[in-house]
Amino acid sequence: MSSLKRKTSEEEDNGRQVIQRSDDTVACVHDVSYPDGYVIPVPNQQQQQQQQQPAKTFPFSLDPFQSQAISCLEKGESVMVSAHTSAGKTVVASYAIAMSIRNAQRVIYTSPIKALSNQKYRDFKEQFSDVGLMTGDVTIDPNASCLVMTTEIWRSMQYNASPVTREVAWIIFDEVHYMRDRERGVVWEESIVMSPKNSRFVFLSATVPNAKEFADWVAKVHQQPCHIVYTDYRPTPLQHYLFPSGGDGLYLVVDEKGKFREDSFQKALNSLVPAGEGDRKRESAKWQKGLMLGRGGEETDIFKMVKMIIQRQYDPVILFSFSKRECEFLAMQMAKMDLNGDEEKDNIEKIFWSAMDMLSDDDKKLPQASYVSNMLPLLKRGIGVHHSGLLPILKEVIEILFQEGLIKCLFATETFSIGLNMPAKTVVFTNVRKFDGDKFRWISGGEYIQMSGRAGRRGIDERGICILMVDEKMEPSTAKMMVKGAADSLNSAFHLTYNMILNQMRSEDGNPENLLRNSFYQFQADRAIPDLEKQIKTLEKERESIVIEEEDSLKDYHDLLEQHRSLNKEVHDIVMSPMHSLIYLQPGRLVSLQCTSSDVDVPTIFTEDQLTWGLVISFEKVKSVSEDDASIKPEDAKYNVDVLTRCVVRKDKLGKKSVKIVPLKDVGEPRVVTVPLLQINTISSLRVYIPKDLLPLEARENTLKKVLQTLSRSNEKGGVPLLDPEEDMKIKSSVYKKASRRIEALESLFERHEIAKSPLIKQKLKALQMKQELTAKIKSIKRTLKTSTALAFKDELKARKRVLRRLGYATSDNVVELKGKVACEISSADELTLTELMFNGVFKDIKVEELISLLSCFVWQEKIHDAAKPREELDLLFVQLQDTARRVAQLQLECKFYNAITSSFFLDHEKQVQIDVESFVKSFRPDIMEAVYAWAKGSKFYEIMEITQVFEGSLIRAIRRLEEVLQQLILAAKSIGETQLEAKFEEAVSKIKRDIVFAASLYL
Repeated sequence: MSSLKRKTSEEEDNGRQVIQRSDDTVACVHDVSYPDGYVIPVPNQQQQQQQQQPAKTFPFSLDPFQSQAISCLEKGESVMVSAHTSAGKTVVASYAIAMSIRNAQRVIYTSPIKALSNQKYRDFKEQFSDVGLMTGDVTIDPNASCLVMTTEIWRSMQYNASPVTREVAWIIFDEVHYMRDRERGVVWEESIVMSPKNSRFVFLSATVPNAKEFADWVAKVHQQPCHIVYTDYRPTPLQHYLFPSGGDGLYLVVDEKGKFREDSFQKALNSLVPAGEGDRKRESAKWQKGLMLGRGGEETDIFKMVKMIIQRQYDPVILFSFSKRECEFLAMQMAKMDLNGDEEKDNIEKIFWSAMDMLSDDDKKLPQASYVSNMLPLLKRGIGVHHSGLLPILKEVIEILFQEGLIKCLFATETFSIGLNMPAKTVVFTNVRKFDGDKFRWISGGEYIQMSGRAGRRGIDERGICILMVDEKMEPSTAKMMVKGAADSLNSAFHLTYNMILNQMRSEDGNPENLLRNSFYQFQADRAIPDLEKQIKTLEKERESIVIEEEDSLKDYHDLLEQHRSLNKEVHDIVMSPMHSLIYLQPGRLVSLQCTSSDVDVPTIFTEDQLTWGLVISFEKVKSVSEDDASIKPEDAKYNVDVLTRCVVRKDKLGKKSVKIVPLKDVGEPRVVTVPLLQINTISSLRVYIPKDLLPLEARENTLKKVLQTLSRSNEKGGVPLLDPEEDMKIKSSVYKKASRRIEALESLFERHEIAKSPLIKQKLKALQMKQELTAKIKSIKRTLKTSTALAFKDELKARKRVLRRLGYATSDNVVELKGKVACEISSADELTLTELMFNGVFKDIKVEELISLLSCFVWQEKIHDAAKPREELDLLFVQLQDTARRVAQLQLECKFYNAITSSFFLDHEKQVQIDVESFVKSFRPDIMEAVYAWAKGSKFYEIMEITQVFEGSLIRAIRRLEEVLQQLILAAKSIGETQLEAKFEEAVSKIKRDIVFAASLYL
């Protein structure tokens, strides 16, 4: 610490310290959150003595943030450590464990995934012998002083009032930023809120800008101080490069000091090969996935990239992709590259086969087909693949080989960046679009930081290297946002579940309302209140400053304009519907269309200045993303129209092109643009001859000159002749006629209106519109304020309780009934549907293998296209499941149940979305029923892989989850005294728990 100094400031009185290095760069920031009314105790002599005797020493100098966090632990106070991946947060966890063991206390270490728990168990077991493991799959030494477990197990122990919860002194929550995970984040929130009041916490998190807010929440809920130690420090600094599509190399855009280089960024974008010249356009579309083989089978961009990395000695390298199949495909493209020597090849073979020797002879037949013939030769060359679809044992072999430096080039999905401490020298992003469960999107700055943090090995590399492959599809602003890398805030993803509500009702001190009140979600909502009140005052002041003469009369006139515009739109949409307009959109047809404008238009009656003319070239149906595209009638489909008109093409500062349609007389280039059918305003009865070849600029310019001449002649004769909707287009719709009559009536009212001839009418209307927008904004914020001051999810909780009462799970006095006791035990599948099937007698009447097959529908979530339909008896069971699910969803709908979808930007608050019955029913998938049935019947794993097209690892994960559900059903049956069902579920477990599917982890 000699080269460090503490910055003294007014903030330090509140506990905040900025610790700086001698070169005045910030090493870390230490802050502390106290609950209201907390009195800081004076340390006693015993505590001071303990501080002189560290619980654990390390064979290296500690970083400032590590020293600071450890001193907080020695005070016996909770701490949140927010630091980059690979910064060394595990040192703090190790010290907390050593300190607990020294003080003869119990400590819990929770992690988000089983694989990480297994790895941490191995690491801690080597350091401290008194360590146990609980993951659901495996239980080792549950009475140990230090227990490593998944967060889900810790939550269950709290609900089941396990004796461990009364003994624990310290709880370590690793990867606590997982709390923002949409599906599983709520488990962290529940676990933290319900943790014993006398326990202390260690929270380890990636960098989050609102770490202080999180610590404030912990201090408030647990009435104890919570320290924050935050650092942006990277032990190994990073350099960020762009690799442009079709370019000639790398461009350094962020240097090791974190400075963004704008000139280099622009050069990289300018060297992108424009996707315009025939073949190049097709090639560029395939480039980002690295699937393009050059002419004559030349090297791919990915191959060139890896070759360059190896030549520059930037290996080992992790290449991130977000598709399992793409990872394997890209790795196979490297097959002719050899990165290992003979000795390394021998070592790989020994490690590989010693792991595979754990499998039975039959299970070795499975890798024979795909992994030994494909994967082992690849591994021996120093090239590996890591994704969730691999066999768990193979995935662990690859992790071990990578840690040993025997894999130089690893193609991995995002899961490799979570928790596993396996850094490389270089990280490459081959693709930065991911499917998040709803849609494809660019990864966020925070996700980029998490994955790029794998670059740079501490004590080995001077710097880590991150390479982002970009093509024309990526907006320059998106690329800039990523490489500049702003961390994502830690926002609550709290949501209610029936299992949570029932367990809260059943717990001795449980109360769902208390859980909501103490949630981080509620805390963030309450925090937003002062800011919302301030916004309202500011907007009200701004609104009052807008004074308009004759405001009431102007409002009346404005309302008439709005009605007129609405009716005009109604008429326009009828006339321009495919049913009426397509037949007239022949090539050469003159049409008027909207100019592209960035200005906010003031509503006016006549909009000639916003229109221009163009010639129809062709039109085509827009392909729907829906699977039922073929069932859409032509008149209901959407269409795009290619129109020759005048445009201005501009490039913004970031190099993004924009095409703006302008009036024909303006300066610009003649260009064929694609517009939605509804952007066409009117159709003329005139047609103009189009030359066969419009590619030459001269041909397009001459054609537009003809159009201008035609328009000029028509205007001399009284205007451009238009197709009459009733006479020419034969529109007989009563809606059209009614709207047309109302438009005529409104136009006569305009002429007689007292304010119509008022000077500065446009400016007055603009001011009125601004005032109305401010009023709408104030109303919106007031609604948000109202929901913030109320208890979050209060209405949803009432609706869910209604559902539980109607189904007989709980009484109106919140007493949990027999069915409720069953649902309390089920947290790994849909608890209501599963409980209903159990009480309907479905499980009693079927064979064990059929029961296992049916339960697979609860755990399988991946979509398989063209999945074979299961056999008749299984299909009948699936229909029963669907009927039960439909009944459960229908009841929720009747009870006015809504799903709360939390916005990523908190102040938008949650949107209320009514449950979709059919979507809920479709969430149960029969795709692996046959495969699981065969497994339960005793088939070998290699045999069941022949009847399904899923990844081995994905199927193993599903069967393991299935075993988890069965274990919960055993406890559920036991809780209500159903001994026959309990025995049936136990038999089901014995039928599936075997061989490669439940092979022990290599880490254990």
